[in-house]
Amino acid sequence: MAHFTYSRLSHLLRIPINKPSLIQSGTEIKHGSMCCVLLKRCQRSVDSNALQDRQKQQMARGLPKQKPIAGVKQVIVVASGKGGVGKSTTAVNLALGLMANDPSKSVGLLDADVYGPSIPKLMNLKGNPELTDNNRMIPLINYGVPCMSMGFMVEDVAPIVWRGLMVMSAIERLLRQVDWGSLDYLVVDMPPGTGDVQLSITQNIPIAGAVIVSTPQDIALLDARRGAEMFKKVNVPVLGLVQNMSIFRCPNCSHETHIFGSDGARKLADTLGVKLLGDIPLHLNIRETSDRGQPVVVSFPDSPEAEAYRKVASAVLQRLQEASF
Repeated sequence: MAHFTYSRLSHLLRIPINKPSLIQSGTEIKHGSMCCVLLKRCQRSVDSNALQDRQKQQMARGLPKQKPIAGVKQVIVVASGKGGVGKSTTAVNLALGLMANDPSKSVGLLDADVYGPSIPKLMNLKGNPELTDNNRMIPLINYGVPCMSMGFMVEDVAPIVWRGLMVMSAIERLLRQVDWGSLDYLVVDMPPGTGDVQLSITQNIPIAGAVIVSTPQDIALLDARRGAEMFKKVNVPVLGLVQNMSIFRCPNCSHETHIFGSDGARKLADTLGVKLLGDIPLHLNIRETSDRGQPVVVSFPDSPEAEAYRKVASAVLQRLQEASF
């Protein structure tokens, strides 16, 4: 459209370029100057649009083509803008909540946090994965959930001091060299932040949706918003936010306290135009069961805390169905 406008202006105004008139009135000179300005603006618009088109084409050529994980129907990533907000605990109980809500569904759990893997501890799993005949790793299983983590391949206290290329190689292996069998859902526990690992995963595999975990605290919400905006930029649907540690109830007097503030994640969800998937309380039972490797959804299925996670799982499935239309 910009090129058309430029051509039309050239034709309609009929500006002489190489044959200037020997005699021009002041009005003609002013008119000609204005026309030149218009033409230059249109030319700049054409050049700018052409440059943007070339940049988009180059970026598209440079991005890897997304390839589904063999045997996995849908991938759900659980992310947070910063660490310490309960993302891994939420990911584990979300996976177990999906199975609890519908036992006919098969759910897997992938720990993509290479530097700080938490799934082995949370799922009470140890040992090196065995290999299939075609050299693919077999996930370790507990509570009916197959799990894979870099933590299975290193010592518990061994630091993973790797540069970016080694981390990307590890992520590629976790994505492509695991024999998941047949899964309805693969829940991916993402590392905190918005770095190379997040980009690598979102660009390499199709993702059904992202769940953002945050506390109601303002400083955590700032980073949660960055995480949500990142997923939007890479065209991953944000299924919604989980407000973790939303309220503390005293075990002695039942007095309720909003230690990290109230409704911060709900307000952020409204701002982003996404859904609040649920509130998870700050409760001793969640911490103790997680430390023992017995997630609350399976160890205390009738507790209010387990019910809160199952409600989140139901909300996630509802959003997945809405996003697919």
